[in-house]
Amino acid sequence: MPDLEQIFAPLSAADLQLNEGQQTVALGLYRELAKGTPVYRQQLASALDISDREVNEVLDSDALSCLMFHDEQKAIIGFGGLAVVEMAHKFIVNSQTLYTWCAWDSLFIPELLGKTAQVESTCPETDLPVRLRVSPGGVEAVEPIETVVSFLLPDELRIEQSAPETMKSFCHKVYFLVSSEAGRTWTERHAGTFVLSLEDAFTLAQMLNTHRFGPVLRQV
Repeated sequence: MPDLEQIFAPLSAADLQLNEGQQTVALGLYRELAKGTPVYRQQLASALDISDREVNEVLDSDALSCLMFHDEQKAIIGFGGLAVVEMAHKFIVNSQTLYTWCAWDSLFIPELLGKTAQVESTCPETDLPVRLRVSPGGVEAVEPIETVVSFLLPDELRIEQSAPETMKSFCHKVYFLVSSEAGRTWTERHAGTFVLSLEDAFTLAQMLNTHRFGPVLRQV
């Protein structure tokens, strides 16, 4: 298993390079989605107290447009790992049921929201339930206690050009598994994957948040 720096190096090299305005709008979008309904652009502009034009420019930029899912009314229903429509990983914040695209999203999004989340998922190897309580500061509770996370080897990591492509190449390989044994069995059948401990997966999530949002995360 590569160490966290070996994993993070290709992640950070390929990651989106957001300017301060993009960071602010992205964090605002996460927090509007966390209310549990599709987000319209005018709604986001009002929440951030900026102009519709500025919001449109930022959301249409290459850096953010590749992270979004929309509904038929062009409202945003998913962004950067968080969704208001059903996906594999249930993510409950303030009694509001949301969803994440992959297991790892459930570990880094609480810090972006500044909220604790109850996470409910299913191990793809055993079909057994996995439940966690994740705060901005760490994993506070997990059942089963032996739960691990599948992840991609550094050579497999890359940032895709659209949300559906990211789902296919990354999210469909990153799961909670009920034990190291289940993790080994699953990763042996899925080339390019390996197992991370929950602690390491959360630390890697914090590293991503710091790299992507920097001091803006502490200001918003």
